[in-house]
Amino acid sequence: MKQLGEILLDEGLVTESQLLAALDAQVSMGQSLGRTLVELGILTEDQLVRALAAQVGMQFIDLDDYPVDRAAVSVVPPSLCRRYTVLPVAFVSGQLVMATSDPGNVVAVDDVRTASGMSVVPVVATRDNLLRALDRFCRADEEMGDLSSAFEDSQLPQDTDLSRMGDIVEDDAPIVRYVNLMVTQAITDRASDIHVEPAEHDLRVRYRIDGVLHEMQRSPKQIQGAVISRIKILSDIDIAEKRKPQDGRMSVVHNGRKIDLRVATLPTVWGEKVVMRILDNSTASLDLRDLSFLDDNYATYQAAYSKPYGMILVTGPTGSGKSTTLYATLNAVSRPEINVITVEDPVEYRLPGINQVQVNPKAGLTFAGALRSILRSDPDVVLLGEIRDHETAQIAIEAALTGHLVLSTLHTNDAPSAVTRLVEMGIEPFLVGSALDCVVAQRLARRLCERCKVAYRPDPAELVSARFPWNPGEPLPELYRPGGCPACSRTGYHGRLALHEVMPVTEAIERHAVTHSSSSDIAETAAAEGMVGLRDDGWRKVALGRTSVEEILRVVA
Repeated sequence: MKQLGEILLDEGLVTESQLLAALDAQVSMGQSLGRTLVELGILTEDQLVRALAAQVGMQFIDLDDYPVDRAAVSVVPPSLCRRYTVLPVAFVSGQLVMATSDPGNVVAVDDVRTASGMSVVPVVATRDNLLRALDRFCRADEEMGDLSSAFEDSQLPQDTDLSRMGDIVEDDAPIVRYVNLMVTQAITDRASDIHVEPAEHDLRVRYRIDGVLHEMQRSPKQIQGAVISRIKILSDIDIAEKRKPQDGRMSVVHNGRKIDLRVATLPTVWGEKVVMRILDNSTASLDLRDLSFLDDNYATYQAAYSKPYGMILVTGPTGSGKSTTLYATLNAVSRPEINVITVEDPVEYRLPGINQVQVNPKAGLTFAGALRSILRSDPDVVLLGEIRDHETAQIAIEAALTGHLVLSTLHTNDAPSAVTRLVEMGIEPFLVGSALDCVVAQRLARRLCERCKVAYRPDPAELVSARFPWNPGEPLPELYRPGGCPACSRTGYHGRLALHEVMPVTEAIERHAVTHSSSSDIAETAAAEGMVGLRDDGWRKVALGRTSVEEILRVVA
């Protein structure tokens, strides 16, 4: 059998000097030659796995394109597949073909052979490829369906209090397993929210993925009380109170990461609806450059948050990524030598090195009260979760004018409307113009899947009706539309990107504020000074192939 180094040289994947350097580094790094080459950036993971497959004489497959046979997947328990990161993919001549990223793991082959009762033929795939395939084919919602059916078929006494069954603590109890699987699958599917909705005859579970709700499961009405009670107990919510909305919080560990969920209940005519917002703390550590800012917008925004004082507002509807932008801004400005304090309702993400205050109206701690107190705590940067009323706005404006950098959010449709909204709240117009430094309006659009997006030349009528920046007589631009592949669950989209409208408050806009100009007048002046509108920023991202015309029309009025 050829050595790995010989195969890599034969394939032209490394040079002799690179191979010698890796052999020297291998001893100090204490890793295999292949892993050392990857760590040094000489080989990619994909190239290494292909070379390892060639070394042991195995076939290499790309699971994103391979036609996986679901019947083959079903012969091995999902728990076993995940334990060894393997996936049965096909039947060939009475044998089971199994994809693995570790062809030397004979224990995995033996256990799959025992579980399936068939002879196993290993093939090689990359680990990342396998993990994505496991998320697609070893899904929890199938097991959830089995659990709910088993629960429905079980003969329970007529006087059983189903709502109390959520208090069961055994890890293998059907209701406990059902709720665990529901949350785990939502996190795996990159969902932002889980909706548990009672209906007249059943219980519906929906996930919001990339901003769009998808129905994942319908379970018998019989399990409704137990499921909702179990969620309430995990979230430290009163299970006896079913007549009024309640809020809570729970934490789970998924693939070694702690993930918090914010839970809200709402009484409906068919029972309590539960919505769980998934708060992935990795979102709070994002860099601003990861948030889809184009260069000109980023330069304008960076100039604003780099100042030692002033107010920056991020506007947009609920779920438009305002909090993520503010947290990324905090990461950019936070340093050991400055004092950063936030006032939030609720505190969504825990940030190291930052003082975070949770609003508690029942205890008398309102936004305005908390803000007034923290201004006596010597802050340099203040993040205010939301400006909701005159009192909060007034204190925030005064803080910006007295040498603090104030970051906050406001519910307006575009950036120019933020100026008029503050004036409508009763803030003196000259204070608004002096304190406000920059306004960012944003929306979230789905990002085209890089694996399956399809290039096309649009019809001229389509461009004209969409008001795309194109003039008749010019060559038609090459745009992209969604395709559909296993990697994006056939939707054509994977992930989201932000559309931005960044408006610096210049002297001309200050004058508009003082003279009570309308938001349309402010928008006209801002555009003349170079502001790129939300829709135009969307068109730029369409032209770059990042999203589609349909998405921009969906999210921007």
